[in-house]
Formats: sequence, structure tokens, C-alpha cells
Amino acid sequence: MSNLKKISIDGIEVEVDGAMTIIQAAEVAGVEIPRFCYHERLSIAGNCRMCLVEVVGGPPKPAASCAMQVKDLRPGPNGEAPLVKTRSPMVKKAREGVMEFLLINHPLDCPICDQGGECDLQDQAMAYGVDFSRYREPKRASEDLNLGPLVATTMTRCISCTRCVRFTTEVAGITQMGQTGRGEDSEITSYLNETLNSNLQGNIIDLCPVGALTSKPYAFTARPWELTKTESIDVMDALGSNIRIDTKGREVMRILPRNHDGVNEEWISDKTRFVWDGLRRQRLDTPYIRENGRLRKAGWSEALAAAAAAMKGKRVAGLVGDLVPVEAAYSLKLMIESLGGHVECRTDGAKLPIGNRSAYVGTARIEDIDSARMIQLIGTNPRLEAPVLNARIRKAWSHGATVGLVGEAVDLTYDYIHVGTDRAALEKLSSQVISDETKARPTLVIVGQGAIAEADGAAVLAHAMKLAENSNSKLLILHTAASRVGAMDVGAVTEGGLPAATEGAQVIYNLGADEVDIAPGPFVIYQGSHGDRGANRADIILPGAAWTEENGVFVNTEGRPQLAMRAGFAPGEAKENWAVLRALSAELGAALPWDSLAALRIALVAAHPHLGRIDEVADNGWTLPPARDMGKATFRNAIGDFYLTNPIARASKVMAELSAMQALRGHNAMAAE
Repeated sequence: MSNLKKISIDGIEVEVDGAMTIIQAAEVAGVEIPRFCYHERLSIAGNCRMCLVEVVGGPPKPAASCAMQVKDLRPGPNGEAPLVKTRSPMVKKAREGVMEFLLINHPLDCPICDQGGECDLQDQAMAYGVDFSRYREPKRASEDLNLGPLVATTMTRCISCTRCVRFTTEVAGITQMGQTGRGEDSEITSYLNETLNSNLQGNIIDLCPVGALTSKPYAFTARPWELTKTESIDVMDALGSNIRIDTKGREVMRILPRNHDGVNEEWISDKTRFVWDGLRRQRLDTPYIRENGRLRKAGWSEALAAAAAAMKGKRVAGLVGDLVPVEAAYSLKLMIESLGGHVECRTDGAKLPIGNRSAYVGTARIEDIDSARMIQLIGTNPRLEAPVLNARIRKAWSHGATVGLVGEAVDLTYDYIHVGTDRAALEKLSSQVISDETKARPTLVIVGQGAIAEADGAAVLAHAMKLAENSNSKLLILHTAASRVGAMDVGAVTEGGLPAATEGAQVIYNLGADEVDIAPGPFVIYQGSHGDRGANRADIILPGAAWTEENGVFVNTEGRPQLAMRAGFAPGEAKENWAVLRALSAELGAALPWDSLAALRIALVAAHPHLGRIDEVADNGWTLPPARDMGKATFRNAIGDFYLTNPIARASKVMAELSAMQALRGHNAMAAE
């Protein structure tokens, strides 16, 4: 029996699933219905009443379209499709009444409100409100909440839509926000005045339809109409969240999420959203050369000549950092290999197999999490490694999926079966007999970098893949470095990993690898954007652009190539990374065969065709590596401090404050405990 039902909205007849609400059916029909509390990714509250419509033949009063399903509507007297009106006099009067009530206590402080210019209440008051108010009584005032250093609150503006409460409870998985009181005394508050303990809390700023919740770091710095908006990709983790970078002049003022159902839906982590102040600090803006133990400023021609002189005739190794676009990794590989050297991108020691994409990317898409009935996590804490992906796992869990974990027992914001912490638990899991009933269900195995970064990482990966094969599961390798999959794709790897690549190297060309310690001895040329660990060890520094300052391709953890677009220009003398490598190759007498980014991309796609299929996930086939014996160690997660994982984050004042707060929270028990 078909669930499809016909419905007529303002004379437009559509056929939709009977379980859809009227507001969803209206979107299918292309009819706009105003709303404040309704959000398609949150549960239905039905408390703002802005979405009232008239159901012909139904109740003699307006109905809330967000809470009424199409299947509950009565057909017409002759069996016609149910008729809904969204512009009738009844609806107009109802909307004006609701808007009048909402504005009774709302302060008219638009000129100083950071939401001004992109405020749902402003827009809908213009469209559906009236130009006068009958109320002269004093407005209600509310005390502001302290939610921490990210979210500023002005609770007098709150219209009790409860979007923030529903998001923190349902998506972020924390229980610190709620609504207390009744009637005029009702207010949104936090439990025991706690600050929010979530790395997704910034999303409530986007969700708030008024100016009650705004961004603290962004406060009073810019207006939305002053900003230049650039659609790009996030590199703070390997998820490849779709973002919009807003710039004012040369500076990034804020970062917001873009909707992409296959990757990040419409959420981003707090590190992604608030790391932009790190783009301004600790920047490398001119070349440096070390003389007598001290770095001195130099010009580009002098620095490139010195770098070329240091590299000629020597054993050279190249390291690819975590934030490097594919074009730069490919350029470095060709340049270093033309000198007879080796390149390595697995700087954390991850035992990712060369050439087997099913083993270093997997076979699953991120959106497969939604339909999975069983998810097995191995050696990972997705709450820190990919918070948005963790929210997706939580959504699957809330819809009935079972989650298992082999590794450290941590708070993932949802219940899971803790199988064990060591290799023995994984071995037992991978060798058990799995029933046909379990095999028939959609299942997923997710392997973290912590699981495969130890000496027996290849054996751990082989066992995880054996488990995936035995249970007919899809496999997802959860990376922590945004550049890793792309660098693996172009072959910026050496058999034997980092020790083999750097063994006997007299010169190390460090392309933004700040998470690795280089032992004394080799001459180090560092190319990157920030004065971090890599620059501290360098003998020559070549300043490169950050990811917001150059166009580049990044391949996310599921193997999806995406374009990061330039939102601004690099400071001072800093240049785009591929251009620096092109100039240096010419100085070495082995010029790379391109003079523009377009020519470089043509060569790149010719060598690796899947990188030209932007926003498509390639089929990786399935190649099971040979079985090996694992050690006895317990699993350790890849990330300890979520907020300080890369040089941009370590240059950010906001990230430093959040890191300190997290450390304090870990040591001090709350009063209620």
C-alpha cells in the first residue's frame, strides 16, 4: 500500500509521503511558510505558532503546520485532495497576532545586536508583522547566561523557540541546557549555571532565530553586508566539512557552515568555527635564513638560492604536513624524487598501506552511518577526532543502531558496548562466527589513526578489514589529517614509512609538518604558514599561504575530492605553496612542467583521474591485506587535546582558552558530583 498522499497548498497540488508535515509538503510545493521553532534536523516542538495555516474543512481555527501530518488531513467532500491555505485572511490575522505577542517583550535593540541583518525575527516582522504595537507596559527582562567563551547570551531577546535546547540535547548529546518555569516566568537556562561542555556548541549561534545567542569572538567586529563570502572546505579535521569564509578586507572575520548532506549536514565543530583568529597570529610573512644560530630576514631570491645550494648533490627527504593541499603535495613529490629523494606524508607513523585505497580510505561513505544498524569503532574517539561525524553516529544510535568500541573507554555522548581495550579484544572480534542475520543488516567498521599508528598498525588494520569482510560491513578509515588521503593518492609515501624516508637524509624539506620532531643533524628547509615547531627547527624558512589564502584540492576521510577556495591573500611576502615549489625547482635546474595552477591541475588529473571528479566518492574495490600477528598493547587514541592539533589552532587565543578550560574541567569535580 502506497504511503503517498495528495495535498493542495494554495492551489498547488503535490503528492508527498503521508508522514510528512504540512510545512514539509509546502517546501515540496515551493510555498514559503514562516517559522521560528521548527528545524528540519531537530525534533518538532510546535511552540512558536508562526507557521499557522488554514486547513479547509478542518478545525475552525489555524493549525500549526509543523506538527500536523498530511495523512491526518480530511479529503474534500468529493474525495478531492485536502486543501491548505497559507495566505488567507485567517492566516494573515493569526501571523500578525503571533508576531505581536513575540514583540511584546523583545527589546528593540537591533542597531547594537550582532544578529542584525541576518535575523529571522527582523525578516519575518517585515514580511508578516504590523507597523505598530498596542502594548505600552514595561518589557520583561532576563538574566544573561554564562555559556563559556564562545557563545554570548542576551536572554532578554529570547523567544523560547527551544532550538538551542533541542540541539544540545539531541545532536551534541549534552544535557546542560533546558527550559524552566511556566508562562511569563519560563526561561532558557543552563543546569547549575554550567558552561557548555561540547565541541559542537557554536552551532546554536546559527540556530538561534533572534539575537539571544551570538558569537563572542566575532562580537561587534563586522556587519554581514560588509563581508565578502567565499565557499570553501574545512581542514581542521579530515571530514572536509563544507564552510563559508567571511572576510573583511584582508582578514577572515568568521567561518560558518554550508549544508552538505553527504558530509557535515549543516554542522561544524567549534575548532572549525572559531580558529580564524589563529590565521592572524604567529604568521610567517618573509623568508628567513639561519646564520650563527639565529634566524635573519632574507629576500625570496636569496632564500631560494640558499635552499637550492643546500639541496644540490645531497640526500634529500620531503615531509608533507597535515594541512597541505593535493597540488602542493604532488609538486613536492615530483621535485624531491627528481633529486633521487623520498617523500612521506604519514608523519604520525600510521601504517597505511601504499596503493591499496580500500585499506587507507575504506569502502564506506559518511552518509552510510545514517542507515547503519551496527557500528564498530576500533581505536578511535570520534568525539575528538571528528565531532560532526560523532554527532552522525549519535543520530544513528538514537534511531536504534548498536555501537561497539574496542579501545579507550571515553564519553562519546551515546551508549556503546565496550568490547575491550587491547588487541586481544579485536582479535576475538575478528575471528568470531557471525550469523547470516547480522550479515544481512547494514553494518559499519570505523578504524581510527590511534589503532594503526603503533608498530603493529598494519596487523591491526588487517584484522579490522577481516572483521569487515566477515560481517559483510563497510569500512571507514577515520583520518585526523586533512591532507593525508590526497597525499596518499598522489603517492607521497615511501615503503617503510617515516624512518625509511628520512634515513641518511642530509637535507629535509619540511612542507608544513609541525607534528613531527626532526632530530639534530640534517639541514632543514621549512615551508609553511605559521611559526610553530617546524619553523623553530628550520635552517631556511620559506613562508607559504594558509588554506584560506590559496585554491586547493583536499580529499576527505571517505575519499571525496573537494575544492578549498581562496578567501583572502597571504600576509607580507608569503606565497602560494605550489608556486614556491615551482620557483625552487627552477632554481634547482629541474623546473616542474607548469607555470600556473590550472596547468598543474591538468597534470595532476592526468596522473590521478579520480582527483578531477570533484565531490564524488570513487569506488575503491576491496583488497584484503595479508594476515599478521598483532602485539599485546592497549589501544591509544590519536588526539589528546582537541583544541591544539595544528599550528593554526595553536596560534589561536580562543583555542588556548578552550584547551585550558577543558584541562580544568577534567581535574575539578562539579558541585553536583
